[in-house]
Amino acid sequence: MHEPEASPDLSESALAPGLYLVATPIGNLGDITLRALDVLKRADRIACEDTRQTQKLLNHFQIATPTISCHQHNERQRSIELVEALKAGGRIALVSDAGMTGISDPGAWLAAEAIAAGVPVIPIPGANAGLSALVASGLTTAEFHFIGFLPEKAGARRSRLEALAAEAGKADSARTLIFYEAPHRILETLADLEAVWGPALRVVVARELTKIHEEFLRGTVVEARQDLAARDRVRGEITLLVEALPRTAASGQEGAPLKISDRVALIQAEAGIDEKEALKRLARELGQSKSDLYRELQRERARHKTASR
Repeated sequence: MHEPEASPDLSESALAPGLYLVATPIGNLGDITLRALDVLKRADRIACEDTRQTQKLLNHFQIATPTISCHQHNERQRSIELVEALKAGGRIALVSDAGMTGISDPGAWLAAEAIAAGVPVIPIPGANAGLSALVASGLTTAEFHFIGFLPEKAGARRSRLEALAAEAGKADSARTLIFYEAPHRILETLADLEAVWGPALRVVVARELTKIHEEFLRGTVVEARQDLAARDRVRGEITLLVEALPRTAASGQEGAPLKISDRVALIQAEAGIDEKEALKRLARELGQSKSDLYRELQRERARHKTASR
């Protein structure tokens, strides 16, 4: 591998024109890089996901560069103005509230527009929650898939997880899936993961990365869900990692994934109850609503009917 080059002394030189994609801390302010601070000081303007949030960072490091908003609701319109400034030789730094701009945050559109306009786009590396969680997870880092946030609606979320499970099942080797999740949805997502992959699925819940209350929960999806469900409230930013095994590997594990219809049938056989009561019991076990499970059961049957034609 090549040795890293030493950073040039920019104390007396002007910042080159272009769009600078600057990573900012995800919690600990000490994670800002010297290069990021230099760019933020020398830029003509700083385009921010939230100017109020960025101003706290700038005030801490005594940076007086003017800011302008560039968030998910105005990025396309704002890009027109910013690209014109860049084409005229401007130096603009782009930041999100935390982490690397464009990763589950605004910024990708402006970067693409700047590239299309022939403007230099320069990444300024730094903190990222997904990669930070991955390297400390204990799961494979050889191959990983960053998904970001799952759909908020239960049906769409379940469908997305099913598609990911099907994709992982066809792979030749294990991979780690990386999600971001809101604290008020984490229990629902873990229940969905258990329903799709089975109770033996290995997961890691990384919470409040780089902050005082940083926490890693490593174990099965059942263990993680039970731990979090026992708390009065789940707080903080969450990165969720999932060990996605190929079907050949997963099938050899005790507790391999079962379909909703299989689990309902097992409960019926063991308890001697009808399907309606079995669905109620399974819903309690998974911490989900009976109606969501019923819809999933109907989807499974529809897929089976289509496949058997």
